[in-house]
Amino acid sequence: MRTWVVPADLPTSGIFSSGPPRLSVDVMSTITMITGGNKGIGHETARRLQRAGHTVVIGARNRELGRAAAADLGVTFVQLDVTDQGSVDAAARQVRADHGRLDVLINNAGITGAFVPLEQGSADDARDVFDTNVFGVIRVTNAFVPLLKVSNHPRIVNISSGVGSIQDTIEHDYFDWQVVPPIYASSKTALNMLTVKYARALPMMRVNAADPGYTRTDLNAGKGAHDVTQGTDEIVRLATIADDGPTGTVGNSQGPLRW
Repeated sequence: MRTWVVPADLPTSGIFSSGPPRLSVDVMSTITMITGGNKGIGHETARRLQRAGHTVVIGARNRELGRAAAADLGVTFVQLDVTDQGSVDAAARQVRADHGRLDVLINNAGITGAFVPLEQGSADDARDVFDTNVFGVIRVTNAFVPLLKVSNHPRIVNISSGVGSIQDTIEHDYFDWQVVPPIYASSKTALNMLTVKYARALPMMRVNAADPGYTRTDLNAGKGAHDVTQGTDEIVRLATIADDGPTGTVGNSQGPLRW
């Protein structure tokens, strides 16, 4: 496999500056980790990337469901609860032992929280949502960064949502609590900022956020406007972008999102 050596004088300012051209990902040797990979968006992403030649590892809290999904997909399973630092660290150690590196990290695990008006919600519910959707991403990303640094073509894809757009929330009234839990939307706004901050902190990685859109999954009781294959288009694109591709972006299959 060809390698690309980072020049010592490579500038690191500007998250949208991709630096010198880099080689496209060699998918036959791409090790990909997907959190929450036992169902929905994560499961379909695993299926598509495995068929594209990636060596896929899915993480899930529930061992039984995770192993069943892995067997169905023909991929590897590791127990991973993104809210538990010990579980996250153990998963990183397992991937290191099995593969020695990680090329693509997809932070997919997420929860919606309660569908209630903001003024009737609880701080405990908000804490649970942020613990998975925001703090979980921090735990997992920081644990796997050392393995990503071993890769010649590291990628991080965070699964976000257009409902985290502050501008769209100001301009439209369809993001009410009956459709989108306010705390869920807020967690995705925070995730978008984290994506940009990680892109700055890790300039030699491609770090982006993907909005699957209103996709039919268990997360919304199957009420989405399109299926999981359509919902994973942007995720798969960002997981397989060329090494001189964008970083620090938030978008969907139609292009960049206002946020």
